[in-house]
Amino acid sequence: MKKKKKRTRKKTKKARQPVRFPINILKPIGDFLAREVKRLERRKSRLTDQDPFSDVSRVIDNAASDSDAAEQIGHAQVTAMKKQTDRKLIQIKKALARIKIGKYGICESCGQMVDTDRLMVMPEATICINCERKKQ
Repeated sequence: MKKKKKRTRKKTKKARQPVRFPINILKPIGDFLAREVKRLERRKSRLTDQDPFSDVSRVIDNAASDSDAAEQIGHAQVTAMKKQTDRKLIQIKKALARIKIGKYGICESCGQMVDTDRLMVMPEATICINCERKKQ
């Protein structure tokens, strides 16, 4: 009795290389984002200086109610702008981290490349426009 040889199929599929942007494109983007971080940190510092509540003489000053209301509004505005600046800083730092690990420009949801036009407008984008539409 003859023994049949088992045929083993070699996998013909090539291992997929991860999609990445070329380094010569990422370098200027990373430089731009690093400058943005510095700019936003300076803005945050200026906002802190503009906050009426940061004035220590305010505590001992018995201001009129209209002055107090103006200080409250000014503080609320500064606080809102600082929160917005903090969110933007977090997004940009996340984009810089994605550049370092080689995942910049790749959608976090589907793994496809984020459209370069989207990245030009919003370089901190982490998801593609299709996934963004699905979220809404």
